[in-house]
Amino acid sequence: MIDFSRDYFELFGLPQRFRFDAASLERAYRKLQTEVHPDRFAAGSEQEKRIALQSSARVNEAYRSLRNPVERAQYLLSLHGIDALAETDTQLPLEFLERQLERRERAAEAVAAKDSRGLAAIAAEVCAEAAELEAALAQKLDAEHAYAAARTSVRELKFLAKLGADVDALQATVDDL
Repeated sequence: MIDFSRDYFELFGLPQRFRFDAASLERAYRKLQTEVHPDRFAAGSEQEKRIALQSSARVNEAYRSLRNPVERAQYLLSLHGIDALAETDTQLPLEFLERQLERRERAAEAVAAKDSRGLAAIAAEVCAEAAELEAALAQKLDAEHAYAAARTSVRELKFLAKLGADVDALQATVDDL
């Protein structure tokens, strides 16, 4: 079974970094799931079955967190005692918010005009900004170890992920028309 005291990075044998080899995460995940999958313990005691189920759930939770850039950044900050999404501190830079509001307005106009290409362009902008933000986060977290300074970037990345998902959903509705 797994050692529940290990953090997600240790669990998969990865460095505690924002950027790491995604293929290594995939390989480690498949290997661990093979070892702890509850089906392997179907003939075991009730305790073995329960531990296998808990182990499998922990591996899945860790995998989902590390695979997603926003969750990975949040988790990395939490390991250093920082809550990136504390409800008491939700401020984002005004120019960032204005840019996202303008994108939402353009997206609404594109939906009204049934402009699939316009929505695709907005989605591409959001993806490009998120990629730039991920690169900046990697610098802050991995090179500078500026965990507190990374909080705003993590919140911005989460905002962009939500905006990207919203634009994708709008795209699907326009494509269905």
